[in-house]
Amino acid sequence: MTLSPQPPFPETKVPMNTAEGTGTPGPAPDDLRRADSIADRLRTRFTRTLVGQTNLREALIVTLAASGHILIESVPGLAKTTAAQTLAASVSGTFRRVQCTPDLMPSDLVGTQIFDFASQRFVTRTGPIHANIVLLDEINRSNAKTQSAMLEAMAEGATTIGGERIALPSPFMVIATENPIEEEGTFPLPEAQMDRFTMKTVMTYPTPEEERRMLTMLSKRPSDSVDPASLGQDTVSLDDVTFLRRATRGIHVSDAIADYAVGIAWTTRGGGPNPVKGLSERVRLGASPRASIALVRTAQATALLSGRDYVIPEDVRRFAHDVLRHRILLTFEALADGVRTDEVIDDVIEAVPVP
Repeated sequence: MTLSPQPPFPETKVPMNTAEGTGTPGPAPDDLRRADSIADRLRTRFTRTLVGQTNLREALIVTLAASGHILIESVPGLAKTTAAQTLAASVSGTFRRVQCTPDLMPSDLVGTQIFDFASQRFVTRTGPIHANIVLLDEINRSNAKTQSAMLEAMAEGATTIGGERIALPSPFMVIATENPIEEEGTFPLPEAQMDRFTMKTVMTYPTPEEERRMLTMLSKRPSDSVDPASLGQDTVSLDDVTFLRRATRGIHVSDAIADYAVGIAWTTRGGGPNPVKGLSERVRLGASPRASIALVRTAQATALLSGRDYVIPEDVRRFAHDVLRHRILLTFEALADGVRTDEVIDDVIEAVPVP
């Protein structure tokens, strides 16, 4: 079988929904101020529960604005769950937490049909994933069948119960956490499932000063867990979230910025105008087209929260590592040599010319 040659790099375009491309008006100055006010309210609430972890906080807010989902990875005790609960408590929508275990079944997540003896009919009971914000704690502990149910919900914005398609609430966002150091009783997420997450953020240990501030903050609280009542009543409404997402889609993305995002994704696959030397020895699978879409979406959200109605290259690079690290698969040789995915991403970003 003869394979047709791939088109040259300049002909590749990323699907976009920009203000210029669709006729949708970009955000007005008042809209930019409103978006900045919403983001500041979210950041203020994070300061009451989280010390440091600025990148995680911004990644959560940007993912929320970009209509995406986020995967948080860290060793135990670094406040993954606290950060997710803080965002959920900051939005006046429905929130559900699911503690993933190997015996968790799809019906436990999406819901099922039960027989009502009074009406002599089957009644649909929706599961915890039918909420505005869903926290899937230790997602890699759930089995493959349950992971596939999560995939449908994240990809389609709906679930299927007894042959009936049920739409999820809008807005909808999944925050998943995973612990990378344990292997027993875990089921690694397949590539298709990982690709559905807009970002994968890796948390690091706090500095000694941040850890001291954390102890000081906890000593003044009656409980170590997050109490939504202690965060105040100044929550972000669902209308505010819908506004953020609509305003994000209206941020202008020039052709040069679109080509830049495509160039980064294309270079991870060994192509592009400036391919990285020896990349094929380290990378066995590059980023999918969802990566270039995610780069543009997060760049639009970053620009909006920075008070701009247009994207600049720095917006694309701001969360490039979070967007790409779970979409690039290293070769077995690279893994054996201790090569990190972030190192590959550094080489790719350095190789792609900035417009």
